[in-house]
Amino acid sequence: MNDGAAGVALLGLGTIGTGVARLLTAEPARIARRAGRPVRIVGALVRDAGRPRGPFAQDVAVTTDARRLIEDERVSLVVEALGGTEPARTLVLEALAAGKDVVTANKALLAEHGVEIFGEARRLGRALAFEGSVAGGVPIVQALGVGLAANEILSISAIVNGTCNFILTSMTRDGVGYADALAEAQRLGYAEPDPTFDVDGTDAAHKLAILAQLGFGANVATSSIPRTGIDRVPAADLRYAGELGYVVKLLAQAKRTEAGLELQVAPRLVRHGTPLADVSGPYNAIRVVGDVVGDTLFYGRGAGAMPTASAVVGDIIDVVLGRAAITFRALGLWREDGVRSMPAPPAAIKSRYYVRFTIADRPGVIGAIAQALGARRISIASVIQHDPGDDAPPGSPVPLVIMTHAAVQADVAAALDEIDRLDVVHPPSICLGVED
Repeated sequence: MNDGAAGVALLGLGTIGTGVARLLTAEPARIARRAGRPVRIVGALVRDAGRPRGPFAQDVAVTTDARRLIEDERVSLVVEALGGTEPARTLVLEALAAGKDVVTANKALLAEHGVEIFGEARRLGRALAFEGSVAGGVPIVQALGVGLAANEILSISAIVNGTCNFILTSMTRDGVGYADALAEAQRLGYAEPDPTFDVDGTDAAHKLAILAQLGFGANVATSSIPRTGIDRVPAADLRYAGELGYVVKLLAQAKRTEAGLELQVAPRLVRHGTPLADVSGPYNAIRVVGDVVGDTLFYGRGAGAMPTASAVVGDIIDVVLGRAAITFRALGLWREDGVRSMPAPPAAIKSRYYVRFTIADRPGVIGAIAQALGARRISIASVIQHDPGDDAPPGSPVPLVIMTHAAVQADVAAALDEIDRLDVVHPPSICLGVED
């Protein structure tokens, strides 16, 4: 490019790639002003070069030859927008070997192969930027890496999966069943045709692994992060949580504790009136507590073409200006000699808990349950028991909801196992952590 423009190769022209193409082609003057020179798309890698493209993407030159695109001398920067770990990993390594800087929003790639990819980028003197990988348009990578650099991070509590947040919001606010809420999320483009990685907590676990690296310098294998999804949360528990003054959210959490770094992804009760409780629909929010700054909250759209494109193009501008290279070297992320962290044992996690039992409506049942909890040093904070109604036969099953004071997870699990074996209890019990 004889006008000094920075040449970009897009690996992938799906939702994110098309969003990036749209922003670069619709606002060239704005991007050039902020990057210091024009930024142009040289070409995009696609699976099917003959497939019709929508607006903005239709004018992008496409190819199925990844190596030829990556090695094009006009390309100085490669944007990986493929998703997944392969062929994304192989192509990113090839791009680095070809002397190109890389921008990615691929959380699975970084969570699973961060040490390898960052190590190779350092060895080759290239920059790698990844703002869009955790929360779409929410600039949490910049915040943790730069804005909060003076702090020791104490805890991170995050809503980082818009699909789950949309589903839980619909079920809680509108009384929609899980299947219908999921179908609506898919219709609106908030959920993939196969939503498994979203609803089972895998997506949030990938993002938590990145947050743990940024906030605590911990190299954490995603497989070691305990996770529970939202697909098994009964609608009844959303209602009972509301009666107690809480809303259920899928939280990705990392906390420094005496037992070590606590990491978990799970549905938890969040008290009404707190910032995370008010995050609704497809929005993301990350609450970060630092020893100097105190409590901070970062909020915005975490999914979709344009929020993520905003983060990716911001990274492109940083790379073109040269800032990304300085930040990349200074942060030293995913170093092979970095802190290899195993999360604190899940059984050691201490929390308040919401527990729901289905019990026979007989005298003495609550006392038996309280005795089993007390034997494990678990004290009761509050109880809800609904009347089965005058027409119900004697001994009909009724829900009993108990909120505990802070207790060790292993003790709670042991107590519930014992309680579920009582002949007046219909197992299984439901147990959710509480975030105050």
